[in-house]
Amino acid sequence: MALALPYPALHATHGGIWIASPDGEVRGIGRGEAAARAAETPMIVLNAAVTAARLGLAEFSGLDLLELFAFVHPARFAVPTPAGLARALDLSPPVDDARAPAFLIEAAQALLGRMADRDGWAEAYGAWNSHQSLARLRWPWSPAIGRVLREPSRPERGTFARLPEWDEAGGRPPPRNVQLGEAETLDRLAKLVGERAEPREGQRHYAGINARTFDPRAGEGRPHLVLAEAGTGIGKTLGYLAPASLWAERAGGTVWISTYTKALQRQLDQETRRLFPDPAMRREKIVVRKGRENYLCLLNLEDALQGGFQNRAAILAQLVSRWAMYSRDGDMVGGDLPGWLPTLFRRAGSTALTDRRGECVYAGCPHYRKCFIERAARASESADIVIANHALVMILAQRGADGGHPLGRIVFDEGHHLFEAADSTFAAALTGQEAIELRRWIIGPEAKSRGRRRGLSARLSDVASYDEDGALAIEAASAAATLLPADGWLGRLGENMPLGPIEKLLAAARATIYARADAQDAGYGLETDVGEPDPQLIEAAQPAIEALEALVRPMARLRQRLTAVMEDGPDWLDGQARARIEGAIAGLTQRGQLVAAWIAMLARLGGPLDADFVDWLAVDRIEGREIDIGLHRHWLDPTRPLAETVLKPAHGVLVTSATLRDGEDWTIAEARSGAVHLDHAPRHVAVPSPFDYAAHAEVLVVTDLKRGDVAQLGLAYQRLISAAGGGTLGLFTAISRLRAVHARIADRLARDGLPLYAQHVDPIDTGTLVDIFRDDPHASLLGTDALRDGVDVPGDSLRLVVMEGVPWPRPTVLHAARKAAGGGGAYDDRIVRARLRQAFGRLIRSANDRGHFVLLGAATPSRLLDAFPGGVPVLRVTLDEAVARIAGEKGARSADFLPPQLSGIT
Repeated sequence: MALALPYPALHATHGGIWIASPDGEVRGIGRGEAAARAAETPMIVLNAAVTAARLGLAEFSGLDLLELFAFVHPARFAVPTPAGLARALDLSPPVDDARAPAFLIEAAQALLGRMADRDGWAEAYGAWNSHQSLARLRWPWSPAIGRVLREPSRPERGTFARLPEWDEAGGRPPPRNVQLGEAETLDRLAKLVGERAEPREGQRHYAGINARTFDPRAGEGRPHLVLAEAGTGIGKTLGYLAPASLWAERAGGTVWISTYTKALQRQLDQETRRLFPDPAMRREKIVVRKGRENYLCLLNLEDALQGGFQNRAAILAQLVSRWAMYSRDGDMVGGDLPGWLPTLFRRAGSTALTDRRGECVYAGCPHYRKCFIERAARASESADIVIANHALVMILAQRGADGGHPLGRIVFDEGHHLFEAADSTFAAALTGQEAIELRRWIIGPEAKSRGRRRGLSARLSDVASYDEDGALAIEAASAAATLLPADGWLGRLGENMPLGPIEKLLAAARATIYARADAQDAGYGLETDVGEPDPQLIEAAQPAIEALEALVRPMARLRQRLTAVMEDGPDWLDGQARARIEGAIAGLTQRGQLVAAWIAMLARLGGPLDADFVDWLAVDRIEGREIDIGLHRHWLDPTRPLAETVLKPAHGVLVTSATLRDGEDWTIAEARSGAVHLDHAPRHVAVPSPFDYAAHAEVLVVTDLKRGDVAQLGLAYQRLISAAGGGTLGLFTAISRLRAVHARIADRLARDGLPLYAQHVDPIDTGTLVDIFRDDPHASLLGTDALRDGVDVPGDSLRLVVMEGVPWPRPTVLHAARKAAGGGGAYDDRIVRARLRQAFGRLIRSANDRGHFVLLGAATPSRLLDAFPGGVPVLRVTLDEAVARIAGEKGARSADFLPPQLSGIT
């Protein structure tokens, strides 16, 4: 018997608002009445943050079904729409939006009913303790849960007590030298693909060449480098997992597989289940590794649970604590924490539960032996396959080059992003935010600052008492760090009252930027190059250099003393102390390199420019508000440090992508992968896509839209989405235009049963937006660069891609320098072609996909249109003609077209 609930339910979309009484009677209401009812009566909703946005409210205090789902089924995902929740709960979805409120009541009853059957509830353990804590916080669901949840017969351990400890393990021996034969590689591929799969010769050829990545290295600094372009549909991931897994098994080594996007990382995590179907074996052999800012910090969680968080943030902490009991690896960003959960809490989000400020105290933490981050790091040392991202792999490789453990075999998937990843990783920025973070890391908490951050003197007090030189170095570093910016620095610069040499340098940089930069009223960041710097800036540079040199010297001395203490091995140097000192050495090395880069940057001010670097000054702003100020330095060619720190120390590297050559010859791929900086040639392999793009896709260049007319742009998107019946991915180069178009067309589309979602508008994370889009063939999604690459939506849910115009690169100081060095206009054309090719690649993801690619750019140069696959029709048409062609295609397949589905949280 269903549990009777005394709450009404509300469902708000762009197309209308409906309310259901507790007995299931539904009626449509207006926005004003809905807002008034929400203020008076607790109501069941699906995603309170989105509901508030639909009602025009700052926030909505309701009984959110997603919060209840996260409590009942932690570490499980459900698409956050009525239809998605229905599938997750094995219920019948409502047939339209008007029936959704009654369904929400039914779903709530189903979730509460699962708690009543404790024996049949897989995640029952820990629920009673969590419920007691949430009840004290007056969580809206607590009264209903209290009516059905029984106290367990035995006391349950809390989250921290239940988490397993990781074990210390000896170092892994070097991998054996083995050479993979073609027959055994193809046998492993056949096993992964499965007996029933149709053999693909292109995939077999691709896998066979990739196996050469794992051959024994012929000489130091001469890795086996394979550049492999594999068109969509080849089965690229299995094509390199086959030789990678075989080599790891036979050689006893680890292969690092690196991606640029979290979407591919999730896909790879799924694909590796073919290698190790048994979960226990898979946990041992396959590790997903990310930067520490992605993982739950148990000490931050403990602080939150003990009163560090208030109100809604405290409720989030309790739900995350419950999730931590069931999480595979504690990954809060792209792992098994539902991406929609933190977004339900808006500004009370999850960032405070991760280590984003470098506050980790390593072995000084009471939860160190249970730490998710440390567990992942140690597991990766003995795993066969480690799935990571480009930035982390480059950072770890750089540490290996500095005396750590080098990464011997690396696969860079999404290799066309290697240049961008290296550009970010090997850059330097002397900004106020970077400098104050360094100050806090060295000194620790000052005055009324909050948090458990500990400075060097607190973290290394045992070293200071044991080693006099170490104590003096800590004292000198702490004194020198007081010359770095302190709290309130940004306000002081705005009032022209800087304190200390670094703040005075930043003040001079700010004055130069405002004097020289353009578009000061645009509300966005400002920048200017460092050519012919103002005398005031040059004058401020020397004291800043002296202050930084006074800091870097004791940091280097302290690093030497810590190394000496490790070698001495005093009695008090147990495992935890050793780990803490190793962490301090790594931190000092990393930050010492950072300060050295700052000094080098400042030393060039007023002198001849270094041809290897691009330097500029910038004020970062959000909607006109300054958030940071500083000096920036990027390599003109970031693949040079990539080659030195990542490629040359490795034994074998595979760089692969569907668009590795950007439609040109291999010189582009070699230049952007760092291969040109090796003294030997890489292997090349190119396997074209098996898809018949010419028969299944069409490119339409719309020629009659006035550039800059947002009203016309919005009308074009509305008509195109309507013609396609949804299933549209709209790509924008500016967030402001995306928001303007969404505001104009969302309501009208929703009234026709075509829900529209948008990045930077809907309070939902990007991954969940893509999940919702994929789940509903009538939904459409608007987004920016993050959706142009790495989004995989095969089938009928994506049948139209619309770009607002030619995606020219933004004319920054860095871009101008690379354009001048890379061939002028031809450099821009290569970037645009690559972006068009990546965007088109979202359209056809399987052999049966069909669709249109529409470019709203009347002035699109013909020379750019060879970005699309050969044979694909490219037509210049009016908007009316484009709409007619898209509508005709929809009509041609109308027999197979799904009926309108529930729009979900539109």
